[in-house]
Amino acid sequence: MNDPIAAGLARGWSHIDASTLSTDQEFDTDVVIIGTGAGGGIAAELLTQAGFKVLMLEHGALYSSSDFRQQERWAYPQLYQDGAGRKTLDQAISILQGRTVGGSTTVNWTTSIRTPGNTLKYWEQEFGLDFASTGSLEPFLDLATGRLNIREWALTPNHNNGILQRGCQTLGWDYTVIHRNVKGCANTGYCGMGCPLNAKQSMLVTTIPMALDAGATLISRVSARELVWRGDQVQELWAVPVDAQFQTDPRLKIRIRARHYLLAGGAINSPALLLRSKVPDPSGRLGKHTYLHPSVISGALFGETVHGEKGAPQSIYSDQFVWPTEAQIGFKLEVPPLHPVLMASKLTGIAESHADLMRQFNHLQVVIALLRDGFHPEAQGGAVQLDSFGEPQLDYPLTDYLWDGVHRAYLAMAELQFAAGASAVLPIHNDARLYQSWPQAKAAIAELPLQRYRATLASAHVMGGCNMSADPATGVVDSFGQHQQLKNLTICDGSILPSSLGANPQLTIYALSWRICMELIKKLSV
Repeated sequence: MNDPIAAGLARGWSHIDASTLSTDQEFDTDVVIIGTGAGGGIAAELLTQAGFKVLMLEHGALYSSSDFRQQERWAYPQLYQDGAGRKTLDQAISILQGRTVGGSTTVNWTTSIRTPGNTLKYWEQEFGLDFASTGSLEPFLDLATGRLNIREWALTPNHNNGILQRGCQTLGWDYTVIHRNVKGCANTGYCGMGCPLNAKQSMLVTTIPMALDAGATLISRVSARELVWRGDQVQELWAVPVDAQFQTDPRLKIRIRARHYLLAGGAINSPALLLRSKVPDPSGRLGKHTYLHPSVISGALFGETVHGEKGAPQSIYSDQFVWPTEAQIGFKLEVPPLHPVLMASKLTGIAESHADLMRQFNHLQVVIALLRDGFHPEAQGGAVQLDSFGEPQLDYPLTDYLWDGVHRAYLAMAELQFAAGASAVLPIHNDARLYQSWPQAKAAIAELPLQRYRATLASAHVMGGCNMSADPATGVVDSFGQHQQLKNLTICDGSILPSSLGANPQLTIYALSWRICMELIKKLSV
């Protein structure tokens, strides 16, 4: 099978593995892009195509389809932040984020959903962003859709997703077939471990190769540590290599000078770099209002085999509960892929009860509910802060408003799974048990103590912390991602979202980055 990364390197791509450097380094470029995920990857292609000299930086390593082994024990330590062990400060919420060339686009489950209209209306009302009334984001959603081959999934959903669909049909609930960014997908089901077929249209196999072919340089295994600024300009960027465990290695320094600095490190790492750099923050919002779509989980056992590890991980979702009354938090219903390590680390119970669930693994079906935070005074997300080593931590308070959403989500998921024919349902909560009927589950869920560490919470979506706003008093960047105080600094990743989305974020980030870069190209071309 063709390996586009190996072929590109053989053609002479400019790639430096910073962990192999032995002396201090200096680079001069037109634009330095910090991060190679959804935002940074789109930016790299557009800026190189426009004729600019581009330098890309990535904390993770450059891997390719030849490296992807479809094994959790390899993928999590090599491709994810903190070896897939990143958590909130209090350890109450697990956070899955990519850390490799291509960022989370290399390891996500390919779900591509357009920005909800209700979210755009909220942004306009609260932050003066006119995407809703002008439709100005729509052309860029269309461009990203075409560039990354985003299409409605045409194959039959795998059984894990099919049960979600069946439950919705039985109850008369809304459901939608998911659009995925794939081309030539073999429906294997291991998207979260890197695509061995190059079918997933991630930044790793689309925009980054195009940028490298056009003359861009990529430095992998490097950590951006500080932006040095004066007045309204960034003067230079300091970075260091990382070691084999991706920990910073300060034995040498990398100094980068650029006309423009484009930050795309993700909604935890980008605020962290700005906090380490002590950049101006008159709005007081830097690192704050960071959202997670905190997600709760419900397992169910079926007489039929489910084999949720096989087939497209996500192909059906339900928005039945995303936009309830203003007094309640909304949530989206999806399913995760079912792989042994991922499931074993999230299932409740200890010793024999946990082992018994794992023995029934092939009959297990799982639904997740993604809470739509950021739209209510009691759901204002968390705050990125720095530990004593300058590394980021996310402090994310859990409010009564959020816990009410958790309770309603448990009920909705259990009702759906029983409607789809489950023989037993298990809300993933330390005090829950396998319930044999919907009335039994409904009564038991009402009594579950809603507390951190008792309810299993997880997230694969991190948004906010450097939010957009038309008013500098309520945002870190403007509607084109330009920092409100530093004129040669632009941010184009999930951190600029003013709230969560109520939808998986990758397509929104692609579109915003495209829009931002078109404006940036105009400015840099003057």
